[in-house]
Amino acid sequence: MEANPEEAIKNNVQGTYEIAWAAHKYGARKFVLVSTDKAVNPSSVMGASKRIAEMIVQHLNTISSTNYAAVRFGNVLGSRGSVIPLFRRQILAGGPVTVTHEKMIRYFMTIPEAVQLIIQAGALASGGEIFLLDMGEPVRILDLAETLIRLSGFEPYSDIEIEITGIRPGEKLYEELLTPEEGVEATAHRRIFAAKPCQLPTELIEAVMAGFSQPRPGGLPSDLESSLNFIRKFLPEFKLVRPRPRLLETAAASKEE
Repeated sequence: MEANPEEAIKNNVQGTYEIAWAAHKYGARKFVLVSTDKAVNPSSVMGASKRIAEMIVQHLNTISSTNYAAVRFGNVLGSRGSVIPLFRRQILAGGPVTVTHEKMIRYFMTIPEAVQLIIQAGALASGGEIFLLDMGEPVRILDLAETLIRLSGFEPYSDIEIEITGIRPGEKLYEELLTPEEGVEATAHRRIFAAKPCQLPTELIEAVMAGFSQPRPGGLPSDLESSLNFIRKFLPEFKLVRPRPRLLETAAASKEE
């Protein structure tokens, strides 16, 4: 998504709108958007596009009989793109195991936990909420890599090397679940919380939705610059985080090897 921001926006923003509008059109009782902790103070195109998707479903909730809600949470162990299968493949290949930064921390949950909590959040939804899931304690990725190496019968840095490759585009050392202005409220479920609603850019959302509704949807960005302009209409403070050139060179050299 960071390499193709216009496609990320088409998928996460327009794609969410199309499915959410279909839910309204055909009278679905509830619609739950699976969002991400990266939507909070986003530093990536992925996170920013998900935050805009949250805004769209919150706005649709005000004009539809369908109850719309979003659920934010972090990494799901064993899902596509999860770091665990990657580490396992690297260990089986004899290493090195690659970690982007020695201080990188993330929240993790299992697939059954994620599925159950999304369904329960949907049951709790009365419309317009952004739910946050209790993700437990954050895990340092370097510790996770060392533990997996030991569980595989090897010794870190002796049998299997761990290589620090540098932070990737849009990546933060830690993820947040709330913006400062949101705050949090308890729900009937001890592991599910709701963010307090924020003011939405209603006119902007309606203009973008109207563009999406055209036979040939207009207003979609076509490159990095227009993608950033699109995002900053919704999130004026958005700054795209890019790694330093040295880190990019290190990562490229590692990939070639």
